[in-house]
Amino acid sequence: MEIADRCVASFHYTLTNTQGEVLDSSSGGDPMAYLHGQGNIISGLEKALTGKKAGDKLDVTVAPADAYGERRLELIQQVPMTAFQGVPEVKPGMAFTAQSNQGPMRVTVTAVNDDQVTVDGNHPLAGETLKFAVEIAEVREASAEELEHGHVHGPGGHQH
Repeated sequence: MEIADRCVASFHYTLTNTQGEVLDSSSGGDPMAYLHGQGNIISGLEKALTGKKAGDKLDVTVAPADAYGERRLELIQQVPMTAFQGVPEVKPGMAFTAQSNQGPMRVTVTAVNDDQVTVDGNHPLAGETLKFAVEIAEVREASAEELEHGHVHGPGGHQH
């Protein structure tokens, strides 16, 4: 069976950046499972996996536009330390959920200077060209429940 819309694909992967640093990997664990055609993984990788079958191995390079987008400077802001009331010590690397005009968004603290905190609302991999080494483990038809919910259930997928 080939990977196509409305099927579940499971794959092992190693994700690296353009410098060859490993950013993530399924090595030593279960393969990642997703429902193809539902936007469950980045679009550039999903496009590359279309038509592949169990046992296929491939290397995929995904440009920022087909991954997590370009870095947007308007998502980097300085906010007053008073916005973090109840947090004993604000440090770079801490993540918070902030309210924006588009609803809640995840921000990461990048700097703390006196009474000002710099936060970044970009995805940590925004602006990065991503390289995936992939091996397809399994391709199967999605269950009616998976199609209704829009994601995979069971090992490697969502648990209810």
